[in-house]
Amino acid sequence: MTDRLRILHLSDTHLYGDGRLHYGLVDTLAGLDRALARAGELRAVDLVVVSGDLSDDGSAASYRLLQERLEPWAAERGAVVAYAMGNHDLPGAFEEVLGERERVFTVGGFRVVTVDTTVARAGYGRIGDDRLERLREALAAPSANGTIVVLHHPPAPPTTGLFETLRLIDPAPLLEVCSAGDVRLILAGHYHHALVTSAGTRGIPVVVAPAVANTTDVLWPPPRERAERGAGFALVDLSADGTVRAHAVRAPAADDGETVYDLDAEAIARIAADAGWQGAS
Repeated sequence: MTDRLRILHLSDTHLYGDGRLHYGLVDTLAGLDRALARAGELRAVDLVVVSGDLSDDGSAASYRLLQERLEPWAAERGAVVAYAMGNHDLPGAFEEVLGERERVFTVGGFRVVTVDTTVARAGYGRIGDDRLERLREALAAPSANGTIVVLHHPPAPPTTGLFETLRLIDPAPLLEVCSAGDVRLILAGHYHHALVTSAGTRGIPVVVAPAVANTTDVLWPPPRERAERGAGFALVDLSADGTVRAHAVRAPAADDGETVYDLDAEAIARIAADAGWQGAS
C-alpha cells in the first residue's frame, strides 16, 4: 500500500514490425527509445501506461518490439505495465503478445482498469454495453486508493478538426459509470498532444499524453491540420486523496518541429469518410 502512485504515461507509439518509417519520415522506434531514455532520469516509477495505438501495422512483431523495450525498463524499476488498445491496434496480435485487451489489477492500493474503446476498421471510439457493464462490475466495490481508467479515445472534446469524427462517440455513459464509482483519474491518448482537463459530474481529471510518433500542432489555423516531429510523454502523480499532478515531458531530437503532414480540408474529409463516425454532423 502506498499513498502516492507515480505513472509514466506513454501513448501512440505507432510501431512497425518491419522497421518502416511512419508517414515515410519518422522512426517511431527511435522515438520510443528517446522517450524511455528521458524517462530513465526519473528516480521512481510505479506504473507504466501505454494508452493505445501501440502499433501502426498491427503485427505481432511490432508488439514484441514494444514489449522488449518497455518491460525490462519497467522491471528494473519495479513498475507494472498496462497496455490499452487503440484504433490502429489489431486485437489478435495484441493479445498474442501482450495479453488481454481489458484488464483489472491493483498497484499499491490503486486499482487500474483498461477499457477497449476501439471499433473494428474505424478511427473513432465507442464503448458498447458489454464493455460498459464490465467496467461497472469492476467498480462495484471501492478500492483502497481509488481507480485509474486507461483507454485510447479521450472522453473529452478534441482540440483540432481532424479528430472531430475520430473522437469517442457518446462518452456520457462511460462518465456516468466512472462518476458513480471511485475513479480518480482517466488516462488517454489518440489526440497526439498533451491535454489536461476534467469530465463527468464529479470533474474526474483526464490526462491525455503526448504521442511518441509525432505531435499535433494545436495552433495551426483551421481548416488545415498539421503534425510535426516530436516525441514526448506524461509524468503523472496520483495521491490517495485524489490529488493529480501532471507534466508533459519532451524527448527531444535535432529535427523536432519539422512538418510530418499538413492536411487541407479535402484531405481531412477523406479521412472522415474512410475512418470517421458517419453520424457526425
